[in-house]
Amino acid sequence: MEHTRRLLDIMARLRDAERGCPWDLEQTFASLAPYTLEEAYEVVDALHREDFDDLREELGDLLLQIVFHSQLAKEQDLFDFESVAAAIGAKLVRRHPHVFEGVDFADDAGRLRFWEDAKRIEREQKGQKPGPASILDGIAGSFPALMEAQKLQQRAERYGFDWPDAEPVFAKVEEELSELRQARASADPAWIKDEVGDLLFAVVNLARKLDVDAETALKAGNRKFTRRFRYIETQLAAENRSVEESSFATLDALWDEAKRNEG
Repeated sequence: MEHTRRLLDIMARLRDAERGCPWDLEQTFASLAPYTLEEAYEVVDALHREDFDDLREELGDLLLQIVFHSQLAKEQDLFDFESVAAAIGAKLVRRHPHVFEGVDFADDAGRLRFWEDAKRIEREQKGQKPGPASILDGIAGSFPALMEAQKLQQRAERYGFDWPDAEPVFAKVEEELSELRQARASADPAWIKDEVGDLLFAVVNLARKLDVDAETALKAGNRKFTRRFRYIETQLAAENRSVEESSFATLDALWDEAKRNEG
């Protein structure tokens, strides 16, 4: 734990009112929030690339955010890093009685029900139930939209609100696409937006039924688009041309060429 202690000491020094760093001293929980989210995404990116040297570094950057928030909380007598570690340790033991207490669950469904019940009890103990109980309680609205949709659907599935297989979800996607066409014909922006949301939600549901993580799949699609578009730029640059001065037909032909080259 020597290096952990050193990291905590460095953070405290950076926040020292007299000898600290001006930038670090200006930070608040709110100002750090975007950096925390950014570092989490960079960890995921390193995982997707299977770059484990970079993963080690990005995990360190994410850990810094946890240490930074903990230091701010310590200064305000809210909590400290040690209590953060203690809380997650206690939570892991509490949510895994089959590992630490010898409880025997009949199947995975029983284990998942216990996990969800444990989370619900924890929310109740923290007074986080302002209204009637819902099986959707506890799914953070701050998640990326695709991830949030998938989690909502997974939670509903555990309680029986789900199609039995992928086939009817294909039909649902087609239904939502048809409704989007109707909305487009109406030229009503609010209706169009609403139907786009329904279509995306249905596509996430289809991905889930096909055992595909929608967030990861879209990330892969983004990388594929980037790779092919850069191929277009490279080919045009070799001919001293740019994307801006090329016709769509030219760009589309190069796109198809990029696809063929990927095999």
